[in-house]
Amino acid sequence: MNHITTQPLSHPTHKFNPSIFREYDIRGTYELNLFDADAYQIGLNYAATLKNGKVAVGFDGRVSSPALSNALISGLNDGGIDVVNIGLVPTPATYFAAFHLDLDGAIMVTGSHNPPDQNGFKIMLGKNSLHGEGIAALSKSRGKRQEARGKVENLDIKADYIKKITSSLIPNACGLKIGWDPANGAAGEITEIISGGKFAINTKIDGTFPAHHADPTVEKNLEQLKDLVFENNLDVGFAFDGDGDRLGIVDNLGRAIWGDQILAILCKGIADKFAGANIVVDVKTSKAVTDYIASLGLKPVIWKTGHSLIKAKMKELNAPLAGEMSAHIFFEDGYFGFDDGVYAAIRFLEVMQKFGKTSAELLDELPKMVSSPEHKIAVNDDKKFELIEKLKAIVPKPFLDIDGVRKTHDYGWWLVRASNTGGNIICRFEADSKSNFAKIEAEITENLNKIGLKI
Repeated sequence: MNHITTQPLSHPTHKFNPSIFREYDIRGTYELNLFDADAYQIGLNYAATLKNGKVAVGFDGRVSSPALSNALISGLNDGGIDVVNIGLVPTPATYFAAFHLDLDGAIMVTGSHNPPDQNGFKIMLGKNSLHGEGIAALSKSRGKRQEARGKVENLDIKADYIKKITSSLIPNACGLKIGWDPANGAAGEITEIISGGKFAINTKIDGTFPAHHADPTVEKNLEQLKDLVFENNLDVGFAFDGDGDRLGIVDNLGRAIWGDQILAILCKGIADKFAGANIVVDVKTSKAVTDYIASLGLKPVIWKTGHSLIKAKMKELNAPLAGEMSAHIFFEDGYFGFDDGVYAAIRFLEVMQKFGKTSAELLDELPKMVSSPEHKIAVNDDKKFELIEKLKAIVPKPFLDIDGVRKTHDYGWWLVRASNTGGNIICRFEADSKSNFAKIEAEITENLNKIGLKI
């Protein structure tokens, strides 16, 4: 475990760079707009919000994470909050600690899937993710050092976490040949243990991510896993992002199974148990997926993108399962309602066993659409939401406007939304044929041109 400093890092007039406070987490570039002093003050401010209690703190494998975790814990302690320091773990293990130990909250120091020089914080208050106004409030409150300083308990939670996520199926004993690639991220030790080291690559945790970027939603980052699947004739391959809360899958034919497709296949596994239940999907989700979910007797509900926002909607609708195109998968059924890449992988194995189908056969059951990749248009971070409002003013109604503009036709749809994590406009579109895809592409291009943007 890391040493916890007791030296205050923050001045009473400490000021944050406002750009680090996002819709559903805190994120910046270390020692550019995010500093140890910020972590300390965030700890103080969180302590002032919580007032008293005990929280879990974990951190990912980035080079800057131990220092930021030290500073955060010091701020929490100075604010009078007790901390269970669980050390280097994937983000889901930190969430798990809050539930398993019945704590008053949890904070994970992580840069998620972003480049190595970036870092930040994912925060739970009680058993819920802090987002939106709650995140903004942390930037504005002014926590102070308390006379009664909180205490630190160092605890290794990994064995309990692994026991929970493998309670329904033990990968080593399921009879399937499985590949694992945690991309040198925080899930490396966990995947090494549950795989027994067999067909597992890039399990050594290294914050420089030497093998490839730790984002399984980008196909080039799956190349090593595809090779592993082909060379060893594996049944399926699993990839994870830098903090282990997102899942990428390669089927036994070497094809990528994307986030919304993973969700659809997982829905197949619970449809008989939850007939008619709500399934929360994000606004980027394919119509092929929502149609398939509906065909299973479930009710897809399109909602805003963002792990904290999806979790909140999931609780509101009492949904047993939810997911995003970005491959965050959330299970309430048998779990705690938060996103966990490794747990979702184990539930995917359950579906393969339950129906006696290969991963490729499960993918091929989904309806086929002609889909674009996710396009990112770089814009000024201060102007992105203004651009979306301009688009809303010119696009003929009706369209779905809960998160940008999603315009739907009988033959396809397109989406333009502002990223909540950076200076980008996000675009995606698809149709039921190549000719209709061209029509959709022309329509989105025309509307983007009207607000001065192009893909």
